[in-house]
Amino acid sequence: MEYNHILIRFGELALKGKNRSFFEKQLLQNMKFTLKGLSNLTFKRTYGRIVIELNGENHEPVMEKLSNIFGIHSFSLALKVENDVDEMKKAALGILKEQQAAEGIKTFKITSKRAYKPFPIDSQQLNQMIGGYVLSQSEDISVDVHNPDLDIRVEVRETATYLTFGQYPGAGGLPVGTGGKVLLMLSGGIDSPVAGYLTMKRGARIEAVHFHSPPYTNERALQKVKDLAQTLTKYGSSIRLHLVPFTEIQQYLHKEAPSNYQMTLMRRMMLRISERIARERDILAIASGESLGQVASQTLHSMNTINEVTNLPIIRPLITMDKLEVIDIAKKIDTFETSILPFEDCCTIFLPSDSKTRPKREHANKFEKYLEFDKYVNDAVERTESVQITSVSKAEKDMEDLF
Repeated sequence: MEYNHILIRFGELALKGKNRSFFEKQLLQNMKFTLKGLSNLTFKRTYGRIVIELNGENHEPVMEKLSNIFGIHSFSLALKVENDVDEMKKAALGILKEQQAAEGIKTFKITSKRAYKPFPIDSQQLNQMIGGYVLSQSEDISVDVHNPDLDIRVEVRETATYLTFGQYPGAGGLPVGTGGKVLLMLSGGIDSPVAGYLTMKRGARIEAVHFHSPPYTNERALQKVKDLAQTLTKYGSSIRLHLVPFTEIQQYLHKEAPSNYQMTLMRRMMLRISERIARERDILAIASGESLGQVASQTLHSMNTINEVTNLPIIRPLITMDKLEVIDIAKKIDTFETSILPFEDCCTIFLPSDSKTRPKREHANKFEKYLEFDKYVNDAVERTESVQITSVSKAEKDMEDLF
């Protein structure tokens, strides 16, 4: 059988009521962007579904890319026929014969759905008509409506009927671009890329901010962060990465601040800088990979004291997860192996051994009265460089640059 279409099913988009069309259009736009290198594909949005016509394209790379797109609940290879019962019968029989030969199935059922209500035969009647025909034309097969080896699904739509069997899981969540924009604090460790992935899963588009401290951190550490950002582009659109020079601030705090509050004051400086970048880019929230109790800066007392310097919402998708749960996700999204490369980021240098796990706001404010943090924040923001990270491979980029 030639399965020349892919049927896309939505998840919670179906619950969006009057806003449903907005979410579906964004999902369609994301799919076209992700699959833009496969030029033969054509797309059609129908009520509750998106249908991709392959037009000769190999379905395997298409399905691999679809599995990373947020907003898709599941998808299936599909056979398209006319809205004609005889055509449906022949197609269902062909699927069953093929699966009998390949998988040795013994039982089947037909599950019909009449999304196009003017079609004159209802779903139950279709089940009986198609199932009866398939049974009469086959040997060594029986119907099992509860636990069949093969469930042939028949979806009658306004312009055509699609027959499918089996489902591939999608990435779930909401389409990237439907939830506003968030600035991700991307360190280069295991946690922050996972936080970025989970933030995108709820529909947010992300930009990323990274603090680096040359010469204490090197170019390989910087490249590691760029590689992580590029991996994350698989799950959304391109990512703008803001690279903040942080050496002078760390040296200043190391010299002027009490050692047990240096970590707290450093995180407050990072948030001040992140907020400045966010406001300049019309970004409404900051995301971080913090998990409650993991390190000294991630106790409730620390987060309470650090949060004081910004009014932007701070999203912490990992806050209740333990490390093993985070690692499982990092492996799933292909960031783990890059994250564990042994290149230090700025958070691991100048780190005092006596950091407060229960810092107080009033103490942090008292110490900051004697610090010129406005001057250092302004300087760091002015010297921040931004690069656009895309999902385009180097070979493709080189080719684009020729034209």
